[in-house]
Amino acid sequence: MKKTLLALLCVFGMSNASAQEKVPEILPDTTQHWTTKGNISLLFNQSNFSNWQSGGENNLSGNVGVNYDFNYKKSEWTWDNKIIASYGVVKTKNSPFEKKTDDRFELNSLFGKKAFGYWFYSVFLNFKTQMTQGYVYGKDVNGTEIRSEYTDLLSPGYLTFGPGMLWKKSDNLKFNLAPATSKITIVDKEATLPNEAYFGVKEGESLRYELGFYASGYYKLVIMANVSIENILGLYSNYLEDSQNVDLDYQMNVVLKINRYLTTNIALQTIYDDNAFRGFQTRQVFGVAVNYGF
Repeated sequence: MKKTLLALLCVFGMSNASAQEKVPEILPDTTQHWTTKGNISLLFNQSNFSNWQSGGENNLSGNVGVNYDFNYKKSEWTWDNKIIASYGVVKTKNSPFEKKTDDRFELNSLFGKKAFGYWFYSVFLNFKTQMTQGYVYGKDVNGTEIRSEYTDLLSPGYLTFGPGMLWKKSDNLKFNLAPATSKITIVDKEATLPNEAYFGVKEGESLRYELGFYASGYYKLVIMANVSIENILGLYSNYLEDSQNVDLDYQMNVVLKINRYLTTNIALQTIYDDNAFRGFQTRQVFGVAVNYGF
């Protein structure tokens, strides 16, 4: 009996000692300073007609888009990066060529060190180009459609960078002011045209340098459940020539989420750059897309 009681006391003592051991505290991971998010969308459209009296042309089109953010934040440092890329083509029955409906690649990088409040000292970089050849279409003397190459990868390409001040309330609301911004336009010198008609680059040259004031803004909001709007604005004025002609690039991306993989996407973009075209360039994309988030 004494041996049994002694054994029970030993077991109880060991259990009590174990119960009094402190559970290790799980501390938050402070080494993860990067946040990433992205989306790939595939949009298709097809129209077929047979004996359709009101007219119509068979066509098949597709568009693929990538929107990817990778941002860094630690203490008083912030570094925001965004890649936007899209490419689309359409094939119609009566044309011998597939024609692009979209072609763009853009990289935005914005680095900042906290100054006070929501303000940061900043340095930014923006790079834009297209990915494949672009054509001007016409007809020959027989009425047959022909095309001639006009643009290509890095022709043109735009590199814009400079120091400034960033106001950032969150990743979804920020603007940057850069009063000493360099802008370099890159082209294939074999494609340049007389009288600076080729994106402002002189005949026989491959680069154009500008120095000016650059302002950019980003605002993303959710206006209701499953409906978000992304606004991206860039403004540039060249101190060295025609400073009153302000270049503008505004993009609006609307996403109406149907379910996890299906969305209705609306993309609107308008550009004014008198070195490329003396007027507004516009782009619109609308359709139901298959999406994959990562």
